[in-house]
Amino acid sequence: MKAVRFGYVAGPVIGVLWTFTVAVVVCVAMSFLTGAGFRPGASGALVYGAALGAGILALANLWTVGVAALAAALVAPWLGLGPVVSEAGRVAVVVAAVILWAATLFPLRRMLAGHPWGRATRHEFEASVIRFLTGFGYVFFTVIVVIPFYVMVMTSLKNQSQLVQNPLDFSLDLSQGWGLFRSYVELFAQFNFGSYLWTSFYVSVLTVLITLLFSIPGAYAVARLRFRGAAAFSRSILLIYMVPMIVLALPIYIAFSMTGLRNTVFGIVIIYPVTTIPVALYMLQGYFRGLPAEVEEAGLMDGLTRLGVIWKITLPLSLPALASVSLYVFMIAWNEFLLAFMLLDDPSKFTLTRGVAMLNSSEIPRQHLMAGSVIATVPIMALFLGLERFMTRGLTAGSVKG
Repeated sequence: MKAVRFGYVAGPVIGVLWTFTVAVVVCVAMSFLTGAGFRPGASGALVYGAALGAGILALANLWTVGVAALAAALVAPWLGLGPVVSEAGRVAVVVAAVILWAATLFPLRRMLAGHPWGRATRHEFEASVIRFLTGFGYVFFTVIVVIPFYVMVMTSLKNQSQLVQNPLDFSLDLSQGWGLFRSYVELFAQFNFGSYLWTSFYVSVLTVLITLLFSIPGAYAVARLRFRGAAAFSRSILLIYMVPMIVLALPIYIAFSMTGLRNTVFGIVIIYPVTTIPVALYMLQGYFRGLPAEVEEAGLMDGLTRLGVIWKITLPLSLPALASVSLYVFMIAWNEFLLAFMLLDDPSKFTLTRGVAMLNSSEIPRQHLMAGSVIATVPIMALFLGLERFMTRGLTAGSVKG
């Protein structure tokens, strides 16, 4: 394979780009943790990153490069030339330098693995670029997820005087002890958040049960039974999602007001499955099609009715898909806001999202809103992370037929 001219510049260029990326992340993290100002140094990142990238490729001994890079990372900030520049205390600067050193040396070594110091083949050059882009993607998407969540949690642990004094200080004052959680205590004691949690929980569970009750026979009929219009019905299941919910808001509001269902939990339990049954139908029909029809035919030959086949054969084989659909529907119902905001006015019947929206007021301290957001986010996040592998397995199990 023909060598390309970029063999000598790949290490320095990737080193500069990765060092600047890490410097930005380290500066943001240290600013949040300490409350002091950290900023990336463009000239320092250029020199440090280029030297580190070239050193990794040119020198075979990684320890030599690592020691030299650590020394440079520790000394450069005091000269005002480091990739991370700050006027914070020496301990914070040293910690930032060490983090930057570790987060640049070892990932760069991995990115440049197999790349020669000299003319490289196109495959070697592209492999290094792809590894850099992969690492950058991981860092970028992790940062945009973690930073808002961190700000939300830290704000919920502040008191009003701290927020007024420095709204951008997201460091944690551990000297307050259990006083850090005063916002959470006040939410349950003064704002009835225990009732909101319970309402959201049983509404979500009922939504899951009603959704499965209708979607299982519907999906089975589309996947297994032959009837006129089955193909058209299968293709049109998700058409409801082509109509924005905001367009349906006024008709739903009028209909529920006329029938007396507005401002009732029963009305919410009725309308939520309308938004979840189509997606459950779509997910389950694909899984049912992937199940071997011969097993069901054997059950029919043994004297089982069609309902008996579904109950004793199809559903036990579909437990991974049913678990995935249940989790997905539960998350939709738990996080639903528009319908709850539109239909519920009585605070005693609020769901959790409706209760959090009530906190968005100039009369209520901002830390209470953030604490309510944490309460609404953490349970469903923990549920998803704990059951994510089962959800993925259920969604993909029926993707290959045969």
